[in-house]
Amino acid sequence: MTQSALTLIGDLVLENPAAMELFDELRVDFCCGGHRTLAEACAHANADLTEVLARLEGLPGSDCLPADPIKWQDCTLVDLIAHIEAKHHAFTRSALGRLEPLMEKVLRVHGGNHPELAQIAQRVEALGGDLIPHLAKEEEILFPLIRQMESAPEAPRPGAIQAPIRAMLHEHEEVGTMLKELRDLTADYSAPSDACGSYRALLKGLHDLEADLHRHIYLENRLLFPRAIALEGAAGGS
Repeated sequence: MTQSALTLIGDLVLENPAAMELFDELRVDFCCGGHRTLAEACAHANADLTEVLARLEGLPGSDCLPADPIKWQDCTLVDLIAHIEAKHHAFTRSALGRLEPLMEKVLRVHGGNHPELAQIAQRVEALGGDLIPHLAKEEEILFPLIRQMESAPEAPRPGAIQAPIRAMLHEHEEVGTMLKELRDLTADYSAPSDACGSYRALLKGLHDLEADLHRHIYLENRLLFPRAIALEGAAGGS
């Protein structure tokens, strides 16, 4: 793909997944903001477009990388859902299970010297409070609808897929906002000079959770949801 200021972020990442790590580093939103052009996304993140284009040119090609997410654009929706549940839903639950008690410990030990930890703890609690029900709604409501539609594509009830997808997209935006707030509060997950091992583990865990959520949301927003909506439309018009 020829990269330019007008290339959509979502298309760029799909063509070369190595861009995900670069965009994470530069705080360029490629998951909820995948519909933006590169120029728009860079402006939104206060990133220099010329520098970003130069760094993109230096990335390894997609043929040098694992095929995820490239391999998922042509697979069945059932297989894509299975991947999202096994890899990303499982990781999110596991990470939150580790981070919440670790957050309590770090706040108790370091909260006096680092008052920002109280705000970080609030965001971590809010993130878990949003994500756990979100995963359940996908697994219990939306994903079964998509599986049923793909296996028996008779005309579905109008809006059966689009209504829950709109709700999930809205919740993805809220998660994205919380992740940005965590990055700001932790100064890009950098450890202060007096950070103990637990403090550093907390910051690394938050960083890893953010990176996985970005990939998780990208797969849903850019691949799963548009394909499910298109399938619903095709079934309704058949």
